[in-house]
Amino acid sequence: MISVLTDENGPVVESTEPGQLVDNFFRLEAGRMVSTLTRIFGLDNIDLAEDLVQDAMLKALQQWSFGNIPRNPSAWIMQVAKNRALDILRRRTLFQRKETEISRTIESRTQLQAEPAFSEAEIRDDQLRMIFACCHPSLSPEAQITLTLKTLCGLGVAEIARSFLTSEEAIAKRLVRAKQRLREAKVPFEIPAGDELTTRLDSVLQVLYLLFNEGYNASHGPELIRWDLSSEAIRLSELLLEHAACNTPASNALQALMLLQASRFPARVADDGGVLLLEEQDRSRWNKTMIEWGLYYLDQSAEGEDLSVFHLQAGIAACHSSANSYESTDWQKILSLYDMLIEIDESPVVALNRAVAIAKVRGARAGLQAVAEIQNKKQIGSYYLLHAVLAEFNLELGNLQQASDHLLKALELTHVESERSFLARKLRRCEDAKARLSMRRKSA
Repeated sequence: MISVLTDENGPVVESTEPGQLVDNFFRLEAGRMVSTLTRIFGLDNIDLAEDLVQDAMLKALQQWSFGNIPRNPSAWIMQVAKNRALDILRRRTLFQRKETEISRTIESRTQLQAEPAFSEAEIRDDQLRMIFACCHPSLSPEAQITLTLKTLCGLGVAEIARSFLTSEEAIAKRLVRAKQRLREAKVPFEIPAGDELTTRLDSVLQVLYLLFNEGYNASHGPELIRWDLSSEAIRLSELLLEHAACNTPASNALQALMLLQASRFPARVADDGGVLLLEEQDRSRWNKTMIEWGLYYLDQSAEGEDLSVFHLQAGIAACHSSANSYESTDWQKILSLYDMLIEIDESPVVALNRAVAIAKVRGARAGLQAVAEIQNKKQIGSYYLLHAVLAEFNLELGNLQQASDHLLKALELTHVESERSFLARKLRRCEDAKARLSMRRKSA
């Protein structure tokens, strides 16, 4: 793992492998640098800003491979990107009117220093502007989310495609169209005001929610949890809350939800990398500070009369976080919250989670019935958790063959190694139970 310290100038590397350093810092710094360069170049040149950042990362990898890792990698990469930007500006007459502005910024720092090239306040403002620019109403909601995840959050095309359950080609085309639309609409790089801000804020919150979820339960790869993605979502959410107009009940509820869910990260994975279900987790490993802050933001979200999906989901997370043990979980309250949630969010995923709560309160047979009644269930036919849940219900009812069939289907659908290992172990236990039952029948 990367080892990072923090001083008054930001993150400072203690020690790490060069390749791992670049990979880790890319997600943290790419969005910051793209936002700052986009302010200088304009949204119509967002591709150029991304290319500059990518070039700087590659140069860092090349130079740091020889062990020459600067004390402050963030400032180093930003400086390299800006120096490259200045070279391009000098060559392109299109940007001559911008040269004085950027030259003054860059040439005032003739040597690579450990201090940030811009103040943290400037960078935060740039990132907020970028979030709202990407969520411009001229773009479809899908395009808004895709562009933000790619540009500001550093997700790759493949990762975004898996989040949307679509092809990489479709996401690549969506990104090209979104950037073209921003150029044609001459979208200003600014934080909107009034009703326009309110409209765009809904999309911004949805972007952060999806980003957090990709980290909470990764759609691919060897690890169940990707803390880099979830922590970036929490950090960007904090930026929103610092802006008075964005500090809404829904924004506070989302922050509460993410903190409460993230508080369980240390206990969700066993020492061997396997998945630990809620009832198996060591609650002493839950991050109590995160829980306290999550409950604080949940309390802040209670102002006003608005009730968003984030309020209800945060309320459910708070029920789990407040329970001293799995057995003491207030499932009746959780079910009542899901009953309210399904009224404003009829998605089949919410309905599946509600079915689990129903089973906890009324039994596995009632859970199976709730799954059978899910509207648009075909939409989650390829969702491995649907089959994992059905397997669990059938195991509780002693329907071992049905449970085995659903576990096999769940294994087929998931690509996360820790989840596959967990399902495989459960399938072996199910097969062993079937074998013991068969032996008893033969001997009877």
